[in-house]
Amino acid sequence: AVGQEFLRVLHDVDFPASEVRALASARSAGKKVPFEGCGLVPAGELTVQEMTPESFEGVDIALFSAGASVSKEMREAVTAAGAVMIDNSSAFRMDEDVPLVVPEVNPQDVAWHSGVIANPNCPTTQMVAALKPLYDLSPIKRVVVSTYQAASGAGAPAMAELYDQTRAFLDGTPEDELEISAFAHRIAFNTIPHIDVFTDNDYTKEEMKMFHETRKIMHSDIAVSATCVRVPVMRAHSESVWLETERPVSVSEAREAFSKAEGVVLMDDPAGKVYPMPLFIAGKDPVYVGRIRKDLTCDNGLAFWCVSDQIKKGAALNAVQILETLI
Repeated sequence: AVGQEFLRVLHDVDFPASEVRALASARSAGKKVPFEGCGLVPAGELTVQEMTPESFEGVDIALFSAGASVSKEMREAVTAAGAVMIDNSSAFRMDEDVPLVVPEVNPQDVAWHSGVIANPNCPTTQMVAALKPLYDLSPIKRVVVSTYQAASGAGAPAMAELYDQTRAFLDGTPEDELEISAFAHRIAFNTIPHIDVFTDNDYTKEEMKMFHETRKIMHSDIAVSATCVRVPVMRAHSESVWLETERPVSVSEAREAFSKAEGVVLMDDPAGKVYPMPLFIAGKDPVYVGRIRKDLTCDNGLAFWCVSDQIKKGAALNAVQILETLI
């Protein structure tokens, strides 16, 4: 899903490429993938090639979304070829020599890479993009966030499972006969507060990623407590965010900051029933923010709701923006 989105985004920004190679495992070699073209590369089809260490000869940039094990296996080949790896997996995000970048938040960090730049986890990416304009008003002390993550965040098989399960459930298939493979439980007509594996502190790895990645990206000791939930939505993650700042930040200040922020769209008219929803945001580039309000339990607290397409800004778009920032 992300690999094909890479191709769409490269076309959308008309990236000045002289060549684009589509690489994958041996079982995908020879497959044709549509590409609308960019730079000097005409529209047409790309033939998928098997990825080997030799695949990166003559390559300047390698956009990876093939899983952590593949990224680790190919890192040396990419850097030895003189290319820069922009990696969408969790393989290197917390390595000290690898910048973790959201261009609207910490573009300066691309300057110190040593051959690899990491793309954050998708819920982290949209949250820090929304936090940055508020952090510029006042340092943020802590964040409590609940995520509502779409099935597509778990890949193409998970999207198919949501479709197939929903169809089977509505057709009257007994509960014990529904096929469950992509998730821990049935996803159709359900919410699952379990994404990735549980750690020793009873938070999941997905939740701890939000803790560690936010601090690295924002160069801050900000405290983050997350609850990550899979919901029966096809595409675009939603987040309910509560934060405490060092000084009080008014709702009007927050709205103004969001309205001026790069990569953020303010969608906040409760009286008119206008607020971000996956229904309208799937396939779009920005992070949408609404439901902005003062927290009732803390003088320095604010709450807001944000939605973003996790395949776009949460993955492929952010990677290409890193690439543009690097250049």
